Amino acid sequence: MEIITGDIQIAIPPCAATIGCFDGVHRGHRYLIGQVCQEAAQRGLSSVLITFPVHPRQVMQSDYRPQLLSCLQQKTDLLQQQPADYCIMLPFTRELSMLSAYEFMRLLRDRYQVKVLVIGYDHRFGHNRSEGFEDYCRYGRELGMEIVHARALVEDELSISSSTIRNLLKLGEVERANHFLGYRYYLDGVVVDGYKVGRTLGFPTANLQPSCPDKLIPAEGVYAVYAYVKGRRYAGMLNIGHRPTVDNGNDLSIEAHILDFSDNIYNRYLRIEFMHFIRPEQKFGNLEALRAQLRNDRETVARLLP
Repeated sequence: MEIITGDIQIAIPPCAATIGCFDGVHRGHRYLIGQVCQEAAQRGLSSVLITFPVHPRQVMQSDYRPQLLSCLQQKTDLLQQQPADYCIMLPFTRELSMLSAYEFMRLLRDRYQVKVLVIGYDHRFGHNRSEGFEDYCRYGRELGMEIVHARALVEDELSISSSTIRNLLKLGEVERANHFLGYRYYLDGVVVDGYKVGRTLGFPTANLQPSCPDKLIPAEGVYAVYAYVKGRRYAGMLNIGHRPTVDNGNDLSIEAHILDFSDNIYNRYLRIEFMHFIRPEQKFGNLEALRAQLRNDRETVARLLP
């Protein structure tokens, strides 16, 4: 696949295309991409994905903070693994947001030679997103563009979508979220200094500062995770929360105790993959009670991630 950014001019052959944010590039997205590639192959066209490097609402609302499943680099990496011929990173601007659906479709036809537009089952576009699939079909007939309504990927009576996966992560249901994603959800970033309370309890932790501030942080609680340090994978237990036993205040901590690991990794890159939710965060009466629970958590992680 060739990635085309907004400042690169390239002559794209006549194509079948789809448009979307593709946040997470999950199994539902890959099912849609497969349909685009199939429609293109049947007509002898190129296949094109059109997406945005910045979430459209961030352009319209400067204080909006999306809870992303994938930041731009991860999304780009995942899209490059797909079988489509091109991916266009279309800069979303206020001018673009003011286009009607008809005007936007005309832009796709004239600038990118879109002959077939595959519309996601729940996707709407154009100013105010007030028009629907029947309108797109009518505009397509006027513009000489064929419109195809994509099928949804449904499992467990749920359409696999970014919003469905976000809701699962907010509930701590990381196993189902991973199944719908088609890969393990992760946070990555740099290890920073913490309060070092874990070290006094015999459970030293690596405090993660996420590299992508707009990426969704799963529900507070304790998780069995895989930690990747210096190219190696380790089992670990991760706590997300406010550490009520040691009165951490309103500061949210993301701290991992890595099993069978003792190296100093301050200021090092760390990647955490979520595997299982173990328990909610809770307040203990004293540090000894907390230490006893941490021992139990470590045994649970060792059993789940042998």
